[in-house]
This record gives sequence, structure tokens and C-alpha cells, in this order.
Amino acid sequence: MADPLQLSMAQQFELERLTRTIDECGDTKTLQNMAKLLLKAWHGQKAATQWMLKQQLAAPARVRPAPVPPKPFSPVL
Repeated sequence: MADPLQLSMAQQFELERLTRTIDECGDTKTLQNMAKLLLKAWHGQKAATQWMLKQQLAAPARVRPAPVPPKPFSPVL
């Protein structure tokens, strides 16, 4: 089973592309703005995750009842 938190191939390529863009940037103001955007995105993701967890915990449990086995056939005499 694959790790559910593993990045997809497309996400890995995007991460590498953005990492190289940051490495090539020499402008302090631009890097500061990127850092602030990343902080906002990170905290937004944390808030969304917490909200989803609360929704899941508040939702009624969805337990499927066990199937009822068929009764054996017994002819009436």
C-alpha cells in the first residue's frame, strides 16, 4: 500500500521547479513575500485539516450492519 502522504510525481516535479526558482532568486523582498505566502498557505491547510477532522468526528458513525445469513430450508410436513 502506498504512503497516503507521499507526493505524486507531478507534485514532486512542481516542488523541484519551485525550489530551483527560490534558489535562483537573489531579491530579499521577493523571498520575504514568498515566505509570507507559504506561511499563509501552511496555516490555511492546517485550519482546513482541523475543520475536516472535526466534521468527521462529529458525523454519526456509518457502521454497516452484518449481513443476515439465510435460514436453512426446512420443508413443512
